[in-house]
Amino acid sequence: MAGKRILLGVTGGIAAYKSAELVRLLKKAGHEVRVVMTRGAEAFVTPLTFQALSGEPVRTSLLDPAAEAGMGHIELAKWADQVIVAPASADFMARFSSGMADDLLTTLCSATTAPIALVPAMNQAMWQNTRTQRVVSQLAADSQVLIWGPDEGQQACGDTGPGRMLEPEHIMARLQSGKGPLAGCQLVLTAGPTREPIDPVRYISNHSSGKMGYALAQAARDAGATVTLVSGPVALAAPSGVQRVMVTTAEEMLAAVQQALPGCDIFVATAAVADYRPATAAGDKIKKTAEAMSVPLVRNPDVLATVAAQPNPPFCVGFAAETRDLAHYAQDKLSRKKLDMIVANDVSVPGQGFNSDQNAVTVFWPGGQQPFPLCDKQQLAQALVALIAERYYAKTTS
Repeated sequence: MAGKRILLGVTGGIAAYKSAELVRLLKKAGHEVRVVMTRGAEAFVTPLTFQALSGEPVRTSLLDPAAEAGMGHIELAKWADQVIVAPASADFMARFSSGMADDLLTTLCSATTAPIALVPAMNQAMWQNTRTQRVVSQLAADSQVLIWGPDEGQQACGDTGPGRMLEPEHIMARLQSGKGPLAGCQLVLTAGPTREPIDPVRYISNHSSGKMGYALAQAARDAGATVTLVSGPVALAAPSGVQRVMVTTAEEMLAAVQQALPGCDIFVATAAVADYRPATAAGDKIKKTAEAMSVPLVRNPDVLATVAAQPNPPFCVGFAAETRDLAHYAQDKLSRKKLDMIVANDVSVPGQGFNSDQNAVTVFWPGGQQPFPLCDKQQLAQALVALIAERYYAKTTS
């Protein structure tokens, strides 16, 4: 992307302050940047700020006599190689999706043939409103438009939820992701444990923290993939730029995965799904009245096996957490479930695997294997994504 002409649109919202840092990063990466601000944006950040950072005059008015002599708005529309609107407010997206061109930014977006990336930022209730989601769906169906984000977390108003603008460094990663090894791929990934209720206060679960799965989701995003993360209950924030679906039980996880599968190229099952669940969950808390208690268990659906058994399955990557005979059990699972790859780790070793920030694994695939020594899970995730991309393209281009 070095040397590209970036037209940055800034709309009204407190997240407009992040756009100043975005301009700095774009310039540092070697891009030409010109900024167009809406009237609402000027209430939060002054045009002088963006002029100083970009080294170019900032445009704020559609009917600017100094610019209109040369049809300035058409000139800018033709100039841009890439349009980024960050933040993109609910108001702007609604006007843009309806075809309105009532200010300079909507006019430019209507006139340009360049790709347009919208980076939403708004209150979580506004983002989740059915009318806003209808607008987002309409824009996402437009081949010229990309929707980057939003992130999830605490907002300036005090609410917590989806609606935060992506951080500038994550926008830069999205901008450059067209060069990534998974560019254009749809990837669905499961992470974390499942919880199978015994009664309203007790459940069957395991020690999975979700750290490995979340690290893989971020690494796949940085590699250019569009990532859907189906997560069990974890104490981790949703990775920026990743669509997260929260579930609790194995049956809920399977349903969410099946909903996300259409168009999926790669499925990565890192979740530690409970193999069994209570046959019946008690409606009230079970009281301690007997010396012993039996809980009949029934088998849970196998999420990974179900996906791999599809008529035209995606490239399937499984995980195997073992305490002995690592290679034997992992290769058996690889063959039995008809997987493309399996990542195996020994969770009996202290300091790696469950609840740890580090892990050591061995990856197996039909006819090959590769060990990865103990390292940080973020570093390991990047190496695994590179290998997944290599094996995926080896299969799809053979």
